[in-house]
Amino acid sequence: MSKAKILKIALVGNPNTGKTSLFNQLTGLKQNVGNYPGITVDRKEGFFNLNATTPASIIDLPGTYSINPTTLDENIVLETLLNPNESEYPDVVVMVADAENLKRNLLLFSQLKDLEIPIILAINMADQMKRKGISIDIDALKADLDTEVVLISARKKIGIETLKKLILDYKNISTKALDGLSIKVDEEFFGALQKTYPNKSLYQAWLTITQFHNLKHLSISEKEAAQEFLNCHNKVKHLQHKETILRYQLINNILKKDYKVDRLKGTDMRAKLDKVLMHRVFGYVIFFLILFVIFQSIFDWAIYPMDFIERMFLQLSNWTEAQLSPGVFTSLIVNGIIPGLGGIAIFIPQIAILFLFIAILEETGYMSRVVFLMDKIMRLFGLSGKSVVPLMSGTACAIPAIMAARNINSWKERLITILVTPFITCSARLPIYAIIIALIIPNERIFGVLSLQATILMLLYLVGFLSAIISAFILDKTLKIKKHSFFIVEMPNYKLPSPKNVAYAVIEKTKAFIFGAGKIILALSMVLWFLASNGPAKFKNAEQIVIQNNPELNQSSKTFSKKLGSYKLQHSYIGYMGHAIEPIIKPLGYDWKIGIALITSFAAREVFVGTLATIYSVENEGDTETIRERMKMEINTETGKPLFDFPTGMSLLLYYVFAMQCMSTLAVVKRETNSWKWPALQLFFMTGIAYLVSFLTYTFLS
Repeated sequence: MSKAKILKIALVGNPNTGKTSLFNQLTGLKQNVGNYPGITVDRKEGFFNLNATTPASIIDLPGTYSINPTTLDENIVLETLLNPNESEYPDVVVMVADAENLKRNLLLFSQLKDLEIPIILAINMADQMKRKGISIDIDALKADLDTEVVLISARKKIGIETLKKLILDYKNISTKALDGLSIKVDEEFFGALQKTYPNKSLYQAWLTITQFHNLKHLSISEKEAAQEFLNCHNKVKHLQHKETILRYQLINNILKKDYKVDRLKGTDMRAKLDKVLMHRVFGYVIFFLILFVIFQSIFDWAIYPMDFIERMFLQLSNWTEAQLSPGVFTSLIVNGIIPGLGGIAIFIPQIAILFLFIAILEETGYMSRVVFLMDKIMRLFGLSGKSVVPLMSGTACAIPAIMAARNINSWKERLITILVTPFITCSARLPIYAIIIALIIPNERIFGVLSLQATILMLLYLVGFLSAIISAFILDKTLKIKKHSFFIVEMPNYKLPSPKNVAYAVIEKTKAFIFGAGKIILALSMVLWFLASNGPAKFKNAEQIVIQNNPELNQSSKTFSKKLGSYKLQHSYIGYMGHAIEPIIKPLGYDWKIGIALITSFAAREVFVGTLATIYSVENEGDTETIRERMKMEINTETGKPLFDFPTGMSLLLYYVFAMQCMSTLAVVKRETNSWKWPALQLFFMTGIAYLVSFLTYTFLS
């Protein structure tokens, strides 16, 4: 039996109209998240069945206000809808609009309609219309727009089945362009344009000549032809402006008849909430309190699952050692792989909690208020409110945060944002912060309520943020680049977070963290185990040397085993590497073992903990203590005091606040700036600051 044709759907809309919620409702868990070919912009594709015989694929295109792109994300919408030969060219477009902001949303709709593709207008948030005093004459709107219109609530599954039926019937949807718009703009110009591109719709031809520099699918000859046409008809800017005015006139005339808003009948709380949450004083206080609650929760909520995971990995290590016969392979598993992975898995609860709060803030609509609120502060430091999105995203990972800077129109503001974003504490630093804080800060409460450890964690986040904006101020004054920008931010309605959307966000981001870090840690754990379990002559003759140096010790005693393990580790390949860099890091309070962890964590910051877990496991082979206990008991051989004391711990924490310890971030900075100059400057500057601050901290506290 032949396979049924897969119906291709493109999901389009302004930002914050509920596209993601509708995408999740239609596809459920049948989603793929990747990148567009050759572009590091997220590409979400899902699969579902419209009915028993019709499978469908749906691609969630980036949010955009217009088909004329100003950012790389928006350009994807243009490229997808203007290339009929593209494999993902849609059979039908579903445009999601917000019931409360229909006028603004219909500008994009009018442009899509003129592309002469079957389009369905899905007006979202239908469940809130009555509460906001909104009424829409759907039949009249269908007639005026000459397309199918459906009221939906993506969050409450209202209208979803009706939408599916309309998609199935897409061949009967009118593809006629909006009447007479191009003629009103300039009849002579568009007449010449139609003759030049007889095989394209008029609006496709218009976009081809005005956006040819953004269209990758055009050949060199097609781009040259477009440029030649523009040289002969040099009034495009004027016509684009006139086109936009005429589109809004058309939209206004339609909405006067078909769309009514009576605020007296509404029961809207939005304005009341905004007065409080966006207050020029209380707005910042509330945001600070919300952050404080998040960091308190990271420690208080996560302790029980963290203890459980730690016990499970310890039991797994002991069980594996008991089941397998002694040998190289068993040592690799027990002392290399399991401790390395366990050293990172223990922090999954804290990372998941962080992502949970971020997802909730985004879902409720509060995050957009934070962006608007922070715009005033950002401008003092040479940035704009748009920079807040990458900076806030940096709490998850610097890589997507740096890519999010593409929405910043000014190159200077975008470059500065890219350069300072790595100062923001990402989730990869959280395992380091958590384990060091647990070692050097007592588990006590301030005023019997606030966790002292959580307070220190929040201060580290604030130091990172302050470092970012101070660095931005310095760069704004020193970089000789012209700056021009404007600030637009969407203010979505407040809403209860969708449990499904929050769950998807937490699961996807936590999975990305686990598998992204896990692959690196697994590889490095095996390499570290090999380097720590092998060495030159002194390593091979370690047992004989230890017996000679300690004749009084019983060879079957635990003391002898620890001395032997310590001696072998010091004279292993990794031991020699650590001792080679020890003179450089000793002024910071670090020994050669910490030095090895600093080097390996350049692959990924979170590898720091996994490296120490592997090293201590090899050194204390057969010891049943957990990694935290081993680190707590580690003694500085020169001072006789705990290695991870307060001065060393604070030095380490501040080193990771400032250091550029992530080669993946450097790679993405190079890609986004198209130059090695900026990542090299970033690496030199941040590492230098980290070393200086750590040195001063250790010297002052010792």
